[in-house]
Amino acid sequence: MSPKADGKHIGFWGANALSLAFGAGFFLVVAAQAVAGYAEFNEQLAVEGLQRIGFGDYLMSSDFAVDVTENWQSEFLQFFLFIFATVHLLQHGSPESKPLDRAGIESEEYQRMGDHAREDSPRWAGTKDWRQTLYSRSLGLTMAALFLLSWLAQSVAGVAAYNDVRLRQLQEPLDWVTYLGSADFWNRSLQNWQSELLAVATMAILSVYLRQRGSPESKPVGSPHTATGVEG
Repeated sequence: MSPKADGKHIGFWGANALSLAFGAGFFLVVAAQAVAGYAEFNEQLAVEGLQRIGFGDYLMSSDFAVDVTENWQSEFLQFFLFIFATVHLLQHGSPESKPLDRAGIESEEYQRMGDHAREDSPRWAGTKDWRQTLYSRSLGLTMAALFLLSWLAQSVAGVAAYNDVRLRQLQEPLDWVTYLGSADFWNRSLQNWQSELLAVATMAILSVYLRQRGSPESKPVGSPHTATGVEG
């Protein structure tokens, strides 16, 4: 059954427009990144006096893989940290924060868990065993797992890309463990982490004072700056 808004049925495209739009945007941007990265990679090969490679070969290369995965892991890290941090940490006046009196994991009644679960609640929310414990933390744990997996993928692709450069320079390649302690690996990771932390901090504080009409990431335009945990 399709969802309703103001008593009217909303079709599939309207009900899922946000995820579909961002999903389509993701594939378009990855494609554009591949084209730009391919051109840059071949320019570097030309500078080094080496033969150009085909586009298909570039898509299968460690250079393309590491550029993609290093961004993925930083994004998943951002969501993982934000999900867990906002359980206990508050920001007065920000819609990104819970109200100041709700710090912590909150009561089972408020969270509609156990005996307080409703008929339309997810099935595991009404249990009182490990299933409830797992489900009640499933979003944060999934984001943590995605971060670790993408970080692992970055390290594997990164050592391959790093060794490709070393071999072209007639240097000995590094093994994976040694690469994990290298400046290249940590520079790739930390330059993305700092940007994600800055973005979250900026959003949290600017949303106290600035507004975007109609956005759930903003407070209603007329809400006072001190209103906390209120969405538009």
